[in-house]
Amino acid sequence: MERTDDRPDQASPPLPSLEPIRLVDQRGRRVDDPVHHSPDHAVLLRLLRGMVVGRRFDRQAGALARQGRLAVYPSSFGQEACQVGGVLAMRADDWLFPTYRDSVALVTRGVDPVGVLTLLRGDWHSGYDPNRYRCAPQCTPLATNAPHAVGLAHAARRAGSDLAALVMMGDGATSEGDAHEAYNFAAVWNAPVVFLVQNNQWAISVPVRKQSRAPTLAHKAIGYGMRGHHVDGNDAAAVYAVVSRALADARAGRGPAIVEARTYRMDPHTNSDAPQRYRDDAEVERWRARDPVDRLTALLRAEGRLDDAALAGFTQEGEELAADLRERMADEDAPDPDELFAHVLAAPTAQLTEQRAALRDEVRKEAGHG
Repeated sequence: MERTDDRPDQASPPLPSLEPIRLVDQRGRRVDDPVHHSPDHAVLLRLLRGMVVGRRFDRQAGALARQGRLAVYPSSFGQEACQVGGVLAMRADDWLFPTYRDSVALVTRGVDPVGVLTLLRGDWHSGYDPNRYRCAPQCTPLATNAPHAVGLAHAARRAGSDLAALVMMGDGATSEGDAHEAYNFAAVWNAPVVFLVQNNQWAISVPVRKQSRAPTLAHKAIGYGMRGHHVDGNDAAAVYAVVSRALADARAGRGPAIVEARTYRMDPHTNSDAPQRYRDDAEVERWRARDPVDRLTALLRAEGRLDDAALAGFTQEGEELAADLRERMADEDAPDPDELFAHVLAAPTAQLTEQRAALRDEVRKEAGHG
């Protein structure tokens, strides 16, 4: 049959597997996969260290929120394999596009923990220099980081760079229009982007089964002409291996991909959420048995690559980071409300000037100065 369009002939991408790709089972035993191979022990130790330190940061950030030092904190407890495995799979010149739940990913990337939490204090839209760390500001509206990542990656490719972009998003974000636009643009223009979907089973109180009828969220890639990968999101080795391969394919011009990592949000949506209203404790306990830190620890111990001293070293590093974070957050000066208006426009509009005057007046009244 004669073609009626001008699209080049290309093979259809294979369907993602219904069973997630797994390299380490929940008991810490190796699993063979015909395509993806486990990272070497040095990488596995880096993954474990990142998860141990990242989890301690997450616990400390949650405590700061309960103390009122953060306006809000969305925990990623239980999702460390996605946060750390995805980031360590990146090259230094790649770009990360995180969401509000990806603070551990940013810390793993090397961003100052205080800078990471600046958004969640309500001080600035971003507390770190995106260009320095090659990390975009965290986005709060779902999926808005995805089109930005595609645009940057496409522009970089046109400029002759071979960098790739890693977009972190949740299962709920895949239902957004911005996600559709990003997927479609990335596929049509062959942009070097990997969309890492952390399917933690709940979009606030909405379960995945009420969001999508696709066999897996990775299957959504097929409709856009992309490759889709379905991975065990509590297996750090598998996340690292799959994301590494997907990023390498994207850099080499073999197209973007959606990687669905099946994991679980152990904590509430944020510190103001009440998850007992929409999920039961038995479900949480089933996922607790699949803990990503325990799984990789068991493997490395069984293979003689991890002893008590090494694990204690990772734990101590996490404690030092938490102590430093507590001290620096306590010493932070109160933000100047005028800073909200400092970098909005080069020349303030009449409306912006009016808003600033109204805020100044409100602050004076709160301070008891009339």
